[in-house]
Amino acid sequence: MKDMRKLLALLISVVMVLALAACSSGGSEEEGGEEEVPVASGTVKMATTTSTEDTGLLDYLAPIFKEDTGYELTWTAVGTGEALKLGQDGEVDVVLVHAKASEEEFVANGYGVERFPVMYNDFIIVGPAEPIAYTNDVPAVFTAINEQQLPFVSRGDDSGTDKKEKKIWAGLEIDTSTNPNYIQSGQGMGATLSMANEKGAYCLTDRGTWLKLSKDSEDEYTIGIVCEGGKELLNQYGVIAVNPEKFPEVNNEGANAFIEWITSEKVQGLIAEYGVDQYGQALFVPNAGTDN
Repeated sequence: MKDMRKLLALLISVVMVLALAACSSGGSEEEGGEEEVPVASGTVKMATTTSTEDTGLLDYLAPIFKEDTGYELTWTAVGTGEALKLGQDGEVDVVLVHAKASEEEFVANGYGVERFPVMYNDFIIVGPAEPIAYTNDVPAVFTAINEQQLPFVSRGDDSGTDKKEKKIWAGLEIDTSTNPNYIQSGQGMGATLSMANEKGAYCLTDRGTWLKLSKDSEDEYTIGIVCEGGKELLNQYGVIAVNPEKFPEVNNEGANAFIEWITSEKVQGLIAEYGVDQYGQALFVPNAGTDN
């Protein structure tokens, strides 16, 4: 009987040792001894411009972001002014837009944490080949449009493109209301380009949207590039996390994960390749880490 008690005590001791060993491992190792890598989950809500959507860039990147981080990226594509307003109201976690002065004001006013450059392309002026001949002289083109009262379709939606256009007119001290053929679509870039094409009008557009729509649209485009390359036409994009101190409910962890991801070497490389095979050139040029 005494021997049986000793044997029982020994068995209990062995079981306890095994149990403690299992607890200390915590299930943190799989077969082969490899440590499990935790994957995030949840949704990152972004406000962005119509150009990042119209070019197809976000449809291309979102599944890769999900695979790399575990986060689902959703977005609302509007003009830059409206996108920043969504951030200002705390309705999104992060903004990706293209109007540097407005972005810096957004951060300075406490709505955003920090602005990071991501990529750029450029603006171009498209329209009929006559009476405006191809040039890189932006002031000359805008002046001719106004003086000859040529048809021009503006977005008129406070987008980054609209801000750029209005800045050019203002710099030339031109009042567009004196041109009866100047109209505002109040719509995104794709719809505005279609309207300009239908009317045989001139239009300021980002190059990425132009490349995609002029090639992929079911409608035949009769307008073409009449002005490009002017220093006034740089189109820089920046990304900003909405300030969690002002809006505690935002997904700041997810926003930071997106910023770190889109500015990473890997994703900057993906952006550099996007569009090359289909359109003969990249739709955006990555430039994270610069001061643009």
